[in-house]
Amino acid sequence: MEAPGADRYEVIGVMSGSSLDGLDVAWCELVHDVGDWSFNIREALTVPYDQAFQQRLVHAMEGSALDLARLHRDLGDRIGQACRDLMNGRSVDLIASHGHTVFHKPEEGLTTQVGCGARISAISGTTTVCDFRSMDVALGGQGAPLVPLGEKLLFPDHQAFLNIGGICNVALHSDHKVTGYDVCIGNQALNFLANEAGVPFDKDGALARTGRMIPELLNALNALPFHHQSPPRSLGREWFDAWLKPLIAVQADLPDRMATVAEHIAQQVATALAFAEGPVLVTGGGAHNTFLLERLRSLNTTRIEVPDIRTVDFKEALVFALLGVLRIRKEVNALASVTGAVKDSIGGSVYRIN
Repeated sequence: MEAPGADRYEVIGVMSGSSLDGLDVAWCELVHDVGDWSFNIREALTVPYDQAFQQRLVHAMEGSALDLARLHRDLGDRIGQACRDLMNGRSVDLIASHGHTVFHKPEEGLTTQVGCGARISAISGTTTVCDFRSMDVALGGQGAPLVPLGEKLLFPDHQAFLNIGGICNVALHSDHKVTGYDVCIGNQALNFLANEAGVPFDKDGALARTGRMIPELLNALNALPFHHQSPPRSLGREWFDAWLKPLIAVQADLPDRMATVAEHIAQQVATALAFAEGPVLVTGGGAHNTFLLERLRSLNTTRIEVPDIRTVDFKEALVFALLGVLRIRKEVNALASVTGAVKDSIGGSVYRIN
């Protein structure tokens, strides 16, 4: 039973990931009751990017500063309108938007997410929190992943988490510490290959299932220097373009390349989860890839658990809703034990219209 003094928040969390499939928009009820958090995802949807806008996101790193500024403005407008449409005349306490990562170079002290918070707030008429990663990077951290704190607070019955989005990341929890890091590429590579077949993604891993692994390609993928770095570590699209894409954009049968990338992902994730205390809660678009999960289960002894479809598809939007609430409450929302920063921090820029 909820205590009389419980704090209740109605928040829209927004996530745009590196898989480029669209905006995940989730209306979440968050309740803080006697030190514990609970949630309910009331409504959620993915707003697909049209092809022209998707290409703007893909090529943002190659454009001019003015092009980037316009993209920042226009994505903010899209997010604001998506939130306004979801509210449909109703109101929420807060919008928390991760935005879309264009540049991510924590080794240079920078990370850039587009999606203007001021415009989101102006269009939706709602207080908006965005730019969650910059403070952590300024404190020497990776700025990612930020989701493990939300997992700890919202899913206390689990100690191991795997998100298979554009990038695969894991979080491992103990009584005294939370660690998490980007493991390897995910749907960013699988979707890139699926596009060669004229489809946005490989449904259920059906195309990869028909392929044969290419040993030389698998060895090259596993040998990439990133996979031998100790955490904390994180990936951005620059890494995919510079290191991984040249390896998989080769003259070989497409199903064979897809099978090999899936095996690479499964092997890297299985290594990361070798000492996890299960079950491992698996979310993100890759949780729908039955072939990939079969390969992971074959390589890993820890039980793999896939939750309800709404949690699978919108957990990251849910978590950023919570991180936005923590920002407003002036409570820590970035863990140094995960990111490698010099200390925990409270990240996020806040835009209010009144």
